[in-house]
Amino acid sequence: MTVTRRGLIQGTLAAGLATMPGVRSLAFAADGSPDVLVVVFLRGGADALSLVAPADDPDYLAARAPELRVATEGPKAGLRLAQEMAPAIDFRLHPEAAPLAELYAGRQLAIVHAVGLSDGTRSHFVAQDLMEHGIGQEGELARTGTGWVARWLDGDGARPPGPVAAVGTVAAPPATLARFGAAVAVPDLRAGLAPPGGPQAADVLAALHHGESPYERAARAALGGLSAIDGHLSRGPDGKVESYGAEGGAVYEETEAGRALQTVARILKMDVGLRVACVDVGGWDTHEHQPGRFANAVGQLSRALAAFHADTVRYHGRVTLAVMSEFGRRLRTNRSQGTDHGHGGAMLVLGGRVAGGRMFGRWPGLASHQLDRGVDLAVTTDYRAVLAELVGPAAAARAFPGFRTPPPLGLQTG
Repeated sequence: MTVTRRGLIQGTLAAGLATMPGVRSLAFAADGSPDVLVVVFLRGGADALSLVAPADDPDYLAARAPELRVATEGPKAGLRLAQEMAPAIDFRLHPEAAPLAELYAGRQLAIVHAVGLSDGTRSHFVAQDLMEHGIGQEGELARTGTGWVARWLDGDGARPPGPVAAVGTVAAPPATLARFGAAVAVPDLRAGLAPPGGPQAADVLAALHHGESPYERAARAALGGLSAIDGHLSRGPDGKVESYGAEGGAVYEETEAGRALQTVARILKMDVGLRVACVDVGGWDTHEHQPGRFANAVGQLSRALAAFHADTVRYHGRVTLAVMSEFGRRLRTNRSQGTDHGHGGAMLVLGGRVAGGRMFGRWPGLASHQLDRGVDLAVTTDYRAVLAELVGPAAAARAFPGFRTPPPLGLQTG
């Protein structure tokens, strides 16, 4: 991995340009280790009606071309889901999601359908901004400068559990972590995470940020996070980072999802106080040639999630993973063998404390009068209700101010 000075400043310190008091703790396992939330964001608007399809719904069959439907029979039939959310409908996972079907059958994976924003935007940028800032309406963006995870972690007054509370897996922390000074961007660990120039360069950077301004505190926190992670990497006699040995027979593919989740697993096992990891996976904007593109994306994601779950078996009691996207896609097929921007989507929740093997939410139906604007799957569960349930009431009040939390869906067993 090549690290430039500009990349270091942007990637590790970009989240710390405003007041950020540092890492805070919320909840801890019985052994004193913090609970960890991994949020996987599918950028581009994942087609929930192909990922978790109402395969025998007559309106679904009428609106979609055969190649964009999940079949109920044949060699490429979808994977049937036992569920009580809408018992009359045969819901099936996409056939390339076999690893997810196994996790669902093993009661480790839950699905929330017809979930999303209360705002009706079909803009990628607006929808992603809304979700990452933890709000519901576009008009709130102008007065919301912090990400929902930043508000959650900054609002708890307990002593920081370690030097690395939050990481993102792309070159700069996502808006979810905006104004959280201790956020660290970790795209890859295979070449280490030390600043270019080694310890001397790190000392110089620290000396340049010795004051007590919010920016300087954020810089020191980010540099400390870099150092803590890099210091836990095993190196060979030649100084190169040794290959990572996954547990539980896990195999991470060389894909965006595979690399990112391997990085998160690696940091998790360092016990550096990780609370939240934000993972980005692109490629879900399927306006054209969706059948092959979507199948490839679902297969890669499913295998990466299964690998992470197997690799982190020792941490199942305190790690929960949530998969989300900014919106779903239109019910009706377009003329380019794809689907356009829609509204309602689906969220996946994975972990040892998840009430898995179940679908949650309220299915609105796909008849014209049941669709949002007459064309899209309607939203019946606000995305914040799912995240609020995962972080707990006290944290949810900080993360999603003004949001009236509905009764719990029942996603967790304890």
